[in-house]
Amino acid sequence: MRIRLLSAVVLALMGQAARAAPTVLAVDVDGMIHPVTTEIVSSALVQARQQGASLVIIRLNTPGGLMDAMRDTISQIIAAPVPVITYVGPSGSRAASAGFFILESGDLAVMAPGTNTGAAHPVAMGGQMDAVMKEKVENDAAAYLRSICDKRGRNSALAETAVRQSKSFTEREALDQHLIDLIAPNEAELLNQLDGRTITRFDGSKVTLRTAAAGVEVYQPSLRQKIIAAVADPNIALVLLVLGALGIYVEFSSPGLIAPGIIGAIMVLVGLSALSVLPINWLGAALLLLAFALFVLEAKFTSHGILGIGGAVAMVLGAIMLVNGPIPEMRIHWSTAVGLALPFSVITMLLLSLVVRARHNKVVTGAEGMLGIIGSTVTELAPEGKVFVRGEYWDAVAARPVAPGARVRVTAIEKLKLTVEPVADESGGHQ
Repeated sequence: MRIRLLSAVVLALMGQAARAAPTVLAVDVDGMIHPVTTEIVSSALVQARQQGASLVIIRLNTPGGLMDAMRDTISQIIAAPVPVITYVGPSGSRAASAGFFILESGDLAVMAPGTNTGAAHPVAMGGQMDAVMKEKVENDAAAYLRSICDKRGRNSALAETAVRQSKSFTEREALDQHLIDLIAPNEAELLNQLDGRTITRFDGSKVTLRTAAAGVEVYQPSLRQKIIAAVADPNIALVLLVLGALGIYVEFSSPGLIAPGIIGAIMVLVGLSALSVLPINWLGAALLLLAFALFVLEAKFTSHGILGIGGAVAMVLGAIMLVNGPIPEMRIHWSTAVGLALPFSVITMLLLSLVVRARHNKVVTGAEGMLGIIGSTVTELAPEGKVFVRGEYWDAVAARPVAPGARVRVTAIEKLKLTVEPVADESGGHQ
């Protein structure tokens, strides 16, 4: 009885200790900042609240991204029910441009050795801004960053130089000049440094962190989030669109294959869903449509390749201009555009020319396929009789009598009766 009681007490204490051990949820922001980033961070914060996590660590490694998505993500961080640590890591990572704003929005901002941040000057999408608009955008971004840094107690004046002068900072420079709060080589060391630290949250409330024995759980994005994040690279989205369009065209040109049409439709839809979260330049889209039109015209008219070359050029330019990304990582590369446009141009024109030729070829099946066929008479046609055409015996009629064994040509067919005429021999007479 005593052994059972002792075991129950031990199990209860172990369960209480397990419940008392704090949990930290880590979420990765790796790559470009776009609407899916906001969704992933929001879902992670909801999971942290549901699981009773004591802390959320947002691991940053990003070149930047879209300003609207950045603001939405920061709004989620500021309103989070649990403290949020923004951490640039591991070593070699960066939090540039929009990533710098997100780094500064955390309750604590931390960087790993060998990382950098800053270069947060806003970039126009779709061309150069005039002087007035450029000043407005800079002032707006600078004021937004100052408000965040002031509330977090960081060096807002220096942070503003990242916006106005595109300055960047190493982790040591950022710490010495009070842009971040800590340097930690890894998450274990970070949790040790955070244990017992009291932080002031955005709403003014104070929280003392207990993280010494905390277990770290990594947030797992949903399948949808993984797919959208994977194809959010405009280069991948363009590849999916082009290959998908080619598959659909193959299905329409050769009905019954099924597989190319299904695979192509899936690729097009996935590509469009990826492009839906990116800033689209409609001039680029119009150039792509022009390219397809020129390919069709090249197959129909003899232009000695001029229309086809024009289509390839329009496709390259359209691909380059399709996405107005604020950073190079959110734009379509020349290598991708040329590498897709040239093979696609050749394949499309080849398939179109085959279809056009097939439509102009002489019909060889059905009633129309009988016209012009040479056969021979089996009986005398006077004017009706029997003929042998394509290995079959047919009833036939001729305008004038034709002797048995003579060669005849089919000129018409009505139901199962052929109309024929004698075939002239080389001397100009009739056989």
